[in-house]
Amino acid sequence: MQVTRLDIRHLRRFDDVSLSPAPGLNLLIGDNGAGKTSVIEALHLMAYGRSFRGRVREGLVQAGSPTAALEVFVEWKETGASGRVRRAGMRHSGSEWTGRLDGEPVAQLGELCAALAVVTFEPGSHELVHGGSEVRRRFLDWGLFHVEPAFMRPWRRYARALKQRNILLKQRVRDAQLDAWDAELADTGEELTEQRRRYVDALAAGFAVLAAELAPSLGVASLAYLPGWKRDELPLADALLLARDRDLLAGHTSVGPHRADWRPSFAAIPGRDALSRGQAKLAALAALLAQADFHAEVTGQQPVFALDDLASELDRHHQRRVLQRLVERGSQVFVSGTELPAAIVELGLAPKLFHVEHGRISSV
Repeated sequence: MQVTRLDIRHLRRFDDVSLSPAPGLNLLIGDNGAGKTSVIEALHLMAYGRSFRGRVREGLVQAGSPTAALEVFVEWKETGASGRVRRAGMRHSGSEWTGRLDGEPVAQLGELCAALAVVTFEPGSHELVHGGSEVRRRFLDWGLFHVEPAFMRPWRRYARALKQRNILLKQRVRDAQLDAWDAELADTGEELTEQRRRYVDALAAGFAVLAAELAPSLGVASLAYLPGWKRDELPLADALLLARDRDLLAGHTSVGPHRADWRPSFAAIPGRDALSRGQAKLAALAALLAQADFHAEVTGQQPVFALDDLASELDRHHQRRVLQRLVERGSQVFVSGTELPAAIVELGLAPKLFHVEHGRISSV
């Protein structure tokens, strides 16, 4: 995939800006606070339906204009024989999101997320290892949206069933309504779990290779999937029944794939909590790169890479490794920084330069 146009309106400091990236390496340069990360954030918004810097109310929509609506428009070209050009836009009016894909309105933002693949590495990426399980579930589900067409149906059905079951639990309902939603939850939950398990297994080999390249001192790396209940002992239907009294007291569902997780482990480290922040970053980067490789293998399309503040997140050695790897694979890459990263000079790369200053973007 190659982004050919990016328009941003009323996102943080930006009023109305547009840029036409190069198909290879693109470098966003500017002082701290100039808006470089907001460009990365705009791409991330389109691909994930959310920001990596907080919620909408936390400054995402440009301040100072009560009628302003945040808008992001992306045009991109699929690589390979098709060369198909696609267009997507999203808008936040202050109360709700709306989106369009290839000229048609979308019912849910997930349709946009499943169309444009952007892999983002930013200062908070270590949370993929050190953070809560929700972060890691989003990682799995985003990957599956792109490579498994049958994933969306059970994912949506499970989310609906979980919501309805939790409503009944809060109301202390014990009748056949709860039995019906338990059956729906169990049916879709088993299907969802099996797809996630296969996906983790598919990533494991690539993750091990990449972790050995990026952080050999951690030892042999592996991935394990945790389904959210003792699946090796009983099916989800039985787990839900056994947990019913506890769930009625708590007012929410305590077992199932909404509690799932996956765990990286390393032979030389006793547990993920023992990883330093720097080691966690490298482990997260290995997982993101493994996901990108698997995406390319299945779809034939390299994802777009967005690397925020690369020079601060990785030392020169790891910068070189990552950039060389991405360039060799023909990936389109966006890198932000206050200055030209040394690794770009050392590799002899010639990025397209964009200067970001006071809410404006100019091509250098």
